[in-house]
Amino acid sequence: MGGLGIVRISGAQARDVAASMLRLSGGADWQPRAALVAELLDDGGASVDQVVATWFAAPRSYTAEDVVEICCHGSPVVLRHCLDRALRAGARPANPGEFTLRAYLNGRIDLPQAEAVHDLIRATTLHQARVAAQQLEGSVSRAVAPNKAQLVELIALLEAGIDFAEDDVS
Repeated sequence: MGGLGIVRISGAQARDVAASMLRLSGGADWQPRAALVAELLDDGGASVDQVVATWFAAPRSYTAEDVVEICCHGSPVVLRHCLDRALRAGARPANPGEFTLRAYLNGRIDLPQAEAVHDLIRATTLHQARVAAQQLEGSVSRAVAPNKAQLVELIALLEAGIDFAEDDVS
């Protein structure tokens, strides 16, 4: 059974990197969130695979940066070639969890959601996957939000009391 492999490129140069290795079909042009049929090219400009490329413009992507997803046929040779072309065009391999870290640092997801991504990846049962998916949708964040607001207010009062101990501040 065949499959698909996806190469994701994230960052300000994502579209430029992808454009250097793809030929869009029929004179198409990049449009945010529109899947385009393209040819993955070799160094000589010959077609290696017919792919589907999708550009997610910042901030409307998982990382809140520009992201291009290139869906290739699942051949390890084709995927390796696609990745190699991206690297030679200026991309670098992501570290494990880097896309989720970027999403967190860019304010796209909060810490409980980032942890839920890890839980979803590590799930060994369907129940675990469902729970992680609920957490990823923000169930934990919504549940703790009222307590978080109270704790932030308490911290502010404590810090004001320490900073202005000599003053008569209630």
